[in-house]
Amino acid sequence: MIIAGAFFADLKHVLGSIVQGFQNMAFTGSLLLSFAMMGSIYWYSLRRPVGAALTWGQAMASAMYVTFILVWFFGVVPDRWLNYAQGSLAMRSDAILAGPGSTGWLKSLPIVISKGTIADLVTLGLYGLGVTLSVAMWAVWQGRGKKVSDEVETSAYGRPLVKA
Repeated sequence: MIIAGAFFADLKHVLGSIVQGFQNMAFTGSLLLSFAMMGSIYWYSLRRPVGAALTWGQAMASAMYVTFILVWFFGVVPDRWLNYAQGSLAMRSDAILAGPGSTGWLKSLPIVISKGTIADLVTLGLYGLGVTLSVAMWAVWQGRGKKVSDEVETSAYGRPLVKA
């Protein structure tokens, strides 16, 4: 099988487009703001005591903040990426990389892989990152205040009880 030079040029364009995606201020700014908002939850979880009383107003403000983070990360960030990818980067579905109608490598592939498919896969990765960070933030919040003890249970004679 001969690999055509056009495939590598297209692959270089797609990978370069993903890297250039971080040069877009709207996408990069929204992504950084998302990380900063999630980082503020981590920072606040270090400061808030576990058994502290919570007022109704604090609960509503916290719920609004978390909802805003979720809407921002699952709505705004992927939207900014897709607008940039389909606009400035020209990662549209009519630019075929592999499959029927391509001019490069894997012309006989029965499925069509376009630049739009790659842009959608990056969007899927953003959603996966959002889910992972959301679960991690909930785990950090729920696990705050728990200390890991290095103490080993001892017997009545002061010796450590270790299971063999």
